[in-house]
Amino acid sequence: MPWGEVSTVWGVFYAAWEEEALVALRFPHDPPGTALRESPLLSWLAAELNEYFLGRRAAFTVPLRLSGPPFFLEVWAELRRVPYGERVTYGELASRLGKPMGARAVGRALARNPIPILIPCHRVVGKTGLGGFGPGLFWKDRLLGLEAAHGEKFSPR
Repeated sequence: MPWGEVSTVWGVFYAAWEEEALVALRFPHDPPGTALRESPLLSWLAAELNEYFLGRRAAFTVPLRLSGPPFFLEVWAELRRVPYGERVTYGELASRLGKPMGARAVGRALARNPIPILIPCHRVVGKTGLGGFGPGLFWKDRLLGLEAAHGEKFSPR
């Protein structure tokens, strides 16, 4: 699986792809430790991430290829239905999946999310606080703040 750099206004991210679909995204502080390659997919991703970081995009069109246990795939699919600028708790997401006691299982699935931001696990919070976020709470807070600042322009209401 090749990795490449994705230059954005928020720093250099790293992305992996298979065929012509994104399979992983890493944040600037977490390079892959492998030789980097180029792909047209990286330019597409960089353009969309920059639009998102500048408050000009709420959804992504870059193709994704996800793999994992069926429950993880269900969680990630449901997570993509959480609107830009909105937050949901782990328990609420579990309930949406028909597993009202499954908040911890949802948390495990989110911890394995290979494509943060595009699969917006930053929108999932705890009942009494931010909850966790693999890339770090600094990034989660930053992403939530970005969406809070621009949410009205993307709201269907």
